[in-house]
Amino acid sequence: MKKVFLMLLSVILLSSCGGKKEPNVKAPTRVKTQLVSPDMVDNAQTYVGIVEEREATAVSFTGMGVVKRMLVNEGQAVSKGQLIAEMDDTQARNLLSGAEAQMTQANDVLERYKMLHENGSLPEVKWVEVQSKVAQAKSQLQVARKTLADCRLIAPVSGIIGKKMIGAGETAMPSQAVVSILDISTVKVKVAVPEAEVGGINASTPTSIKVEAINESYHGGQIEKGVQADALTHTYDIRINVANGDRKLLPGMVANVRFVSDGSQAIGSKMIPVTAVQKKADGSLFVWTVGKDSTAHRSTVTIGQTQGNYVSVIDGLNIGDRIATEGYQKLSEGTKVIY
Repeated sequence: MKKVFLMLLSVILLSSCGGKKEPNVKAPTRVKTQLVSPDMVDNAQTYVGIVEEREATAVSFTGMGVVKRMLVNEGQAVSKGQLIAEMDDTQARNLLSGAEAQMTQANDVLERYKMLHENGSLPEVKWVEVQSKVAQAKSQLQVARKTLADCRLIAPVSGIIGKKMIGAGETAMPSQAVVSILDISTVKVKVAVPEAEVGGINASTPTSIKVEAINESYHGGQIEKGVQADALTHTYDIRINVANGDRKLLPGMVANVRFVSDGSQAIGSKMIPVTAVQKKADGSLFVWTVGKDSTAHRSTVTIGQTQGNYVSVIDGLNIGDRIATEGYQKLSEGTKVIY
């Protein structure tokens, strides 16, 4: 009996051991990352700048009236020709109806007097008067049609709605801005540069721009240099054009701007935070890089000169590579991450 019991117990244990287990899927590790940015050395100067739109367009009604509908919100992308708002058009429609009636009446009179004119029984002065009334009615009809069309506010350009100045139910005055449309396909970073340093900056001076709000770095384009200094601070406004195809850069964002004055070394080194560099057991250095598939990899690097909290990378990384700057202590080769 005891032997039979032991056999049954063995069968039960084997059955339980042979059951399928649910796979243990590890959740991605959250890390903070940063793109490898170019280094500018020697005469490099760093300033704080503000992102500005390329161009701002104030859009307004041409007439006075109560706004019936607002069809856009701040931050919304709009296309040229898109309907933005509508004004109460009751009065405009009444004017159009009256103008159409006058046009019909003028045309009817013209047709009746035309036969008399062709028969030579209508004085020339009267015929000219009839034609003048037709022309006046036509002009009034065109004005009425435009007045009705102007009750619809159409976007004159494509861009982003920056600010709404008027809402539905409010009275809009002629030429009073209803919304502003911002062109941010290209933005400008405005920097105030002291007069003693502005001489070393020209239209093609290389720049590197870091925007902490979105954790992105950019290469600046052509520079627009102001010619009139601020009376109090004796600084000149410098505006750097920056491509913004993905529209991540928004007006008002703070940017750290680095200029390389004439005589500086060419851009070539890559800069990363000192804290991101780790040491292996054999003494070699590495950083954790994040691939396009959001997978962490250990990348061996050779470092160079240290500048503040950053160190230049001589070998092992490319400009634009994404590295982990926080949370990398939990990483191992192949770990999935989110950032």
